[in-house]
Amino acid sequence: MAARPDRLDGIQDLISQLRRMDFQTSVILLGFFAIFLFFAATLHDVGFLSTRNLTNIVLQTAPATVMAIGLVFALSAGEIDLSFGSVVAVSALASAVAMQNGPLVFGVLAGVGAGVMIGAFNGVLVAYLKLPSFLVTLATMGLFAGIARSMTDLRSIPVINERFTGFFGSGHLFGVPSLVIWTLATVAIGHVVYRHTRFGAHVLAVGDNPRAAQASGIKVQHVRLAVLTLCGTTAGIAGLLYAGRLQAARYTLGESDLMTVIAAVIVGGTALYGGKGSIIGALFGSLLMGMLNNGLILMGLQVSDQMIVRGLIILIAVAISLREVRR
Repeated sequence: MAARPDRLDGIQDLISQLRRMDFQTSVILLGFFAIFLFFAATLHDVGFLSTRNLTNIVLQTAPATVMAIGLVFALSAGEIDLSFGSVVAVSALASAVAMQNGPLVFGVLAGVGAGVMIGAFNGVLVAYLKLPSFLVTLATMGLFAGIARSMTDLRSIPVINERFTGFFGSGHLFGVPSLVIWTLATVAIGHVVYRHTRFGAHVLAVGDNPRAAQASGIKVQHVRLAVLTLCGTTAGIAGLLYAGRLQAARYTLGESDLMTVIAAVIVGGTALYGGKGSIIGALFGSLLMGMLNNGLILMGLQVSDQMIVRGLIILIAVAISLREVRR
């Protein structure tokens, strides 16, 4: 029986799309589905494929996904932010303390404001004092980790505002968890800005060749300031999501996110050398890291084993990225 023309057209269109995919994107998708199928086959008897478990993976990765969006912009511009884990803790604590002494809006403004100010601080040092972003954010990572520890003398601060915890953590809208909505909204906005605005084009131009971008009229310093401020802002939002989901703020929040977020972004196809990135890829990378952590826990492996796997994934992703450069 002959295939229908419209079906043939659809198959040909799919084949043409697959041919247009670069090597790294192909590896990302194949790796994601291969790992999913591996865990589905080996952990089906312990509930890996249950709706509850798969939903938990998405919920647990929501803060990392939000941070990954900001890091895509920074890496694409040829910069890096290592301080976002510390920003998460400071933002969550600032929000919790503010809500102890005021209404919900104070907590939201304090948390996001702390992220914006720290990101802008990093950006000013990099953009206008010409300091390397790696060293600047390495220093501020330690600086704000210490500030987070001293803010409440290592005590946890409960978050009991039900409107806050519902909006940023445990709530639902039309049956969809609020953390899923935050993930989808951040990814959608980030993708549109990255791919369909002048700012996104400027970010890629600066990361690809800053001198050529400067010659073409792009304000390179402004772009660098903006991407690092954006990193701080997304880390601030992630701090609110952690505080809302856990209903508490603590100085350890975000402490283990550095490797996870960097791995998610690099695995997702964002180049370490700048000039190339993917918001959708970062989403898949974040879900991949969350799925790995979940699967390894269900297999009975320790946290140290999870760290080893994350490190190996980063090495593989860097090798693939460098292969693309050579090509």
